[in-house]
Amino acid sequence: MISFDIMILFISGAELVFVFFIVLLVFGADKIPSIAKGLAKGMTQIKHATNEIKTEISKNTDVKNPTDSLTKDLKDSVSDIKKDFDDLKDSIKRDLN
Repeated sequence: MISFDIMILFISGAELVFVFFIVLLVFGADKIPSIAKGLAKGMTQIKHATNEIKTEISKNTDVKNPTDSLTKDLKDSVSDIKKDFDDLKDSIKRDLN
């Protein structure tokens, strides 16, 4: 969709009229509405599929709050270090007594 939107930006009005004229000559005036309807239906299906993919990706990734796991890891590390220091302190006290 993005590339299609960018592509339209580089097409002038005269070029669009020329393309429409060629389509009119090739397909005829009676077929153009059905072609446009088919293109619109296809674009809608692509948009729906893209939204489903985005939803599935966001559902399966853990981006809810990435700082929670980091905070938990840091707290665990700090508590392990405190425990090691307490053990060392107790060991020194026993050696001094």
